[in-house]
Amino acid sequence: MPAPRTVLLTGAAGGLGTLMRGLLPAYGYDLRLFDAVPVEGEPDAVVADLADTGALREAVRGVDAVLHLAGISLESGFDKILRANIEGTYNLFEAARAEGVRRVVNASSNHAVGYTPRPAPGEPLVPVATPRRPDTFYGLSKCFGEDLAQLYWDKHGIETVSVRIGSCFEKPTTVRMLSLWMSPADGARLFHAALTAGEVGHTVVYGSSANTRLWWDLSPARALGYEPQDDSEPYAAELIAEQGELEDGNPDHAGIGGPWVSDPPIWPR
Repeated sequence: MPAPRTVLLTGAAGGLGTLMRGLLPAYGYDLRLFDAVPVEGEPDAVVADLADTGALREAVRGVDAVLHLAGISLESGFDKILRANIEGTYNLFEAARAEGVRRVVNASSNHAVGYTPRPAPGEPLVPVATPRRPDTFYGLSKCFGEDLAQLYWDKHGIETVSVRIGSCFEKPTTVRMLSLWMSPADGARLFHAALTAGEVGHTVVYGSSANTRLWWDLSPARALGYEPQDDSEPYAAELIAEQGELEDGNPDHAGIGGPWVSDPPIWPR
C-alpha cells in the first residue's frame, strides 16, 4: 500500500498517542488529531468523544488511514468500557466505512490473551492464533475490536491491522514488562509498517520490541515489514535487583496478563 499521507490519530492526548505524535511525522505523515480532551500545544486538534458520531465522521473525512488508539486503557467498570471501547470502536469503524477509508490500524492489547500461560524458557513463543483469553473487561473489549475489524474486512473491505500492544513506554518499569516492552521508536516502526503493508485483510500481530525475554511470536508483525531495533535487556539487571525474578508459583506471574489474572483482579493498572 502506498504510504498514506494524512492519518487520523485518535487518542492523541494519551500516553501512546503523545509518543506517536512526536515520532510518526518523521515517516512523512500529516497527522489529524482527535481526543476527548484538548491536545496540549495542538489548537487544531478535534476535541470530541467517540460517541459524537458527527464529529467523528467529520474527523475521518478525507484521511488516507486511521491509527485508532482512543479509549479507556485501564480496567474499569463494564459500563465505561462498553461506551468508550466497544461502542466507541464501532463508531470509529462506521465513520471509516461511511467516508471510504480503507485502512485502519487498531490498538488491541496483550490483555486479549491475558490468561494464556507465559511460556517457560525454551518453550515455543505464544502464536497470534492462540485462543483469546481476556483477563478483564478491558481485555474483552479488545477481543471485540479484533472481531469488529474482521467483520468490516469481510463485509465492507476495510483492511485493518490489530496490534496486541504489550507496554509502550520510554523504558520498562517491571520485570514482567521485560518480555512485553515495545520502545516508542519500535512502536512507530510497527505502526508505519501496519499503515503501509499491502493486502493485510484483517491481520492480528503482537506489538513489542525484539526482547531477549520475549513471550510471543513477532513473525506476523515482521511479515508486514516491521524490523524492531530495541531490546529490554539493558534494563533487566536493575529491575530484577529491585523486584526479583518472575516466580512460577506466583499467580501474578502465571499468565501473559500478569497481575490482571489474579483473583480478585487488581484495578486499576
